[in-house]
Amino acid sequence: MPLVSQTPVRVRYADTDKMGVAHHAAHIVWLETGRTEFCRAAGFSYAEVEADGVALPVVEAVCRYRAPARFEDDLVVLTRLKDLRKKRIEFAYRVQRSSDGALVSEGETLHIPVDREGNACAVPEKYYERLTKTLEE
Repeated sequence: MPLVSQTPVRVRYADTDKMGVAHHAAHIVWLETGRTEFCRAAGFSYAEVEADGVALPVVEAVCRYRAPARFEDDLVVLTRLKDLRKKRIEFAYRVQRSSDGALVSEGETLHIPVDREGNACAVPEKYYERLTKTLEE
């Protein structure tokens, strides 16, 4: 069974709009939170990757909004590795309300590793190996 990390988040007042619903941009932040915690569960941090001279910029983000999230709702971000290649990483996400399991949003992000000069490069082998193991767990 592939690794699916579960990251709890709570909707902050600052996340909501005038209607009291979480703003669409907050969902993208929650996906990022889920992604960084997924990497920790895989055995490394984003900071380690960057210290090794590689960044993993988001080159594409898709988010589908399914149900409203409101101030102080407890949510869980379920994150999994959707696709892994030497020069691209794709994550998939589901954001669910903890109280009733309702699907709040779902999405994907695509990352292309780049070196310090901003040139596309391969995922460093030690991180590639750790990510590969998450597909097998």
